Amino acid sequence: MNNPNLMNWQSFKNELLQHPEKHLQFQYGEEQLVDVSYHITEIKQAPIISVDCGGQLNSWTEIIVQLWEPEQRDSNREMKVSKALSIIATVEKVLPLNPLGIVKIEFGNSTFATRQMYPGEFISSGENFIINLSPDSVQCKAVERGGSCGVNDKGEECCAPVTEKKKVQLIQLPTISANTSCAPGSGCC
Repeated sequence: MNNPNLMNWQSFKNELLQHPEKHLQFQYGEEQLVDVSYHITEIKQAPIISVDCGGQLNSWTEIIVQLWEPEQRDSNREMKVSKALSIIATVEKVLPLNPLGIVKIEFGNSTFATRQMYPGEFISSGENFIINLSPDSVQCKAVERGGSCGVNDKGEECCAPVTEKKKVQLIQLPTISANTSCAPGSGCC
């Protein structure tokens, strides 16, 4: 996970700490905000260990903040950032979260399929603190390592593990003249 636009958990918390008295809003689409009565239902820490198509082992940690909109609105205003920070503190008393874990926000409702998104732009506007969410996407780690994805013009797959070619040692054989016979120990064979 080498995407420089991803935010780690410590940086995410630091952004929140700068705006404790503002109302926390999440924007998941153009002019689409998570409903004001949302809840932070859980915070998950997910250690990811994978092997990509090139046979390379990868590992990273994700911290996933899950948002839920109740069917019946139970609030007329979003929670304050301070309330979100208190939920985070409660979670971290039980589960120490990796400060370098990649942050994702998980959300869905009746018109928006549940998905995990990255916190993108942070906007402090009046009494609101808005976190714009960016969609997650699938990537090919071979491309991230400078390779390409698919099959090249020679029909070779880019993502296949690199196989080492066996090195062959060349030796100088003695030359044999026409007068020399091939006898045991002569070096001719």
